[in-house]
Amino acid sequence: MEEFSSIVKQISGFIWGPWIIGFLVGTGIFLSIRLRFLQFSHLGYALKLALTRKTKSTEEGDISHFGALMTALAATVGTGNIVGVATAVISGGPGAVFWMWVTAIFGMATKYGEAVLAIKYRVTDKSGHMAGGPMYFIERGLNLKWLAVLFAIFGVMASFGIGNMTQSNSVAGNVANAINLSPWISGLIMAIFTAAVILGGVKSIAKASSVIVPLMAILYVFVGLIIIVMNLNLVPEAFALICKEAFTMKAGIGGLLGSAIKYGVARGVFSNEAGLGSAPIAAAAAKTDHPCRQALVSMTGTFLDTIVVCSVNGILLVMAGLQNKVNFDALQAASGGGSSFAASLTSESFSLFMPFFGGLVVTISLIFFAYSTILGWSYYGERCLYYLTESKTASFVYRLIFSIFVFVGAVVELNLAWDISDAFNGAMAIPNLIGLLALSGVIVAQTKDFFERFYKPEKLARLRKG
Repeated sequence: MEEFSSIVKQISGFIWGPWIIGFLVGTGIFLSIRLRFLQFSHLGYALKLALTRKTKSTEEGDISHFGALMTALAATVGTGNIVGVATAVISGGPGAVFWMWVTAIFGMATKYGEAVLAIKYRVTDKSGHMAGGPMYFIERGLNLKWLAVLFAIFGVMASFGIGNMTQSNSVAGNVANAINLSPWISGLIMAIFTAAVILGGVKSIAKASSVIVPLMAILYVFVGLIIIVMNLNLVPEAFALICKEAFTMKAGIGGLLGSAIKYGVARGVFSNEAGLGSAPIAAAAAKTDHPCRQALVSMTGTFLDTIVVCSVNGILLVMAGLQNKVNFDALQAASGGGSSFAASLTSESFSLFMPFFGGLVVTISLIFFAYSTILGWSYYGERCLYYLTESKTASFVYRLIFSIFVFVGAVVELNLAWDISDAFNGAMAIPNLIGLLALSGVIVAQTKDFFERFYKPEKLARLRKG
């Protein structure tokens, strides 16, 4: 078992090596250039679509554009926002926060492209539901069935790891530390609540996500912003340290890929999932009159996840380090990057500025963030399995087994499971990125079509009304 664990760790380390980081960010840069940095010029319009537009009953799809965004955010806004950011700061120093921002900026173009293709090539399956995502646009757009099958297999396997057991394990461990509740009790509670929602399908998941995600994200960001505002004197120094540490020799400028870049980019991708191919599976279920309309909405998910939620956490962690005069190099050496240590560091950082209540908010947020991630990833895994089997029975059995594994994840040691899930999670990105690059011309053509047929007429109508 030790030998097998060592092999898995090596495979995971290779998959998440510098080459995949370059592949992910490089794809985002390439798409940004081809789309003329749409994520800057139309972010305001995209946010307006995400938060205000109502879908029409005549539009094809299973759930509203907001429901699709919340389902994707449910899977995205998870332990990566708490554990991932802290791990990046511990392992890469304050400069890692800067590279998380860079990753998010280019990741917005990636997320946009994924959604365009997901809706462009989606189909109505045998059960009457919309089905789309990388497996469909790889098969129908590139005619590479074998590569689409690989993505689907990786997606099913990843759903049990990064989207299930690792989430429930993080919650069980932190709840046990906070209130001394046995992991099997918290695991059983999570499994029951998971089954209650996912057995109802994507509409049930979207309804639950549309409540949980906004409430918890707003609470977490609101408390974080209160702390930042109450300690404004530390903010300039925190920003200065983040920027300074991002461009030191330690960060790898002019040499090998350094720890700040490596961990900032890797944890940024882990947090917002841009390029992994998971979020477009949810986008494909959205009611929309054009692929690009929902793609703009999907793009805001990366902005909200990393630029908003992760930024608050990252800045606050650096502020806490300044307040305590933390030596980040020593912290990195002492921690080993453990997830429980990272969660505890976040909790202690909040509590430093807001005793008791700050740490309580982190614990509660971790529970609901992880739970929402479990819900979102259950849909991703089920859609991947349905692509492979086209069986409603298999989908139902998957939901039951998935719920059971939520309990399993809470009560077992997961060092090996973390490595396996990391490997499959990274493996998903490879066929997805190949599809994005090969079909980038389709993304550009669809974008031009949307802005000519819909955006310009709608803008003219708004000007006339105004």
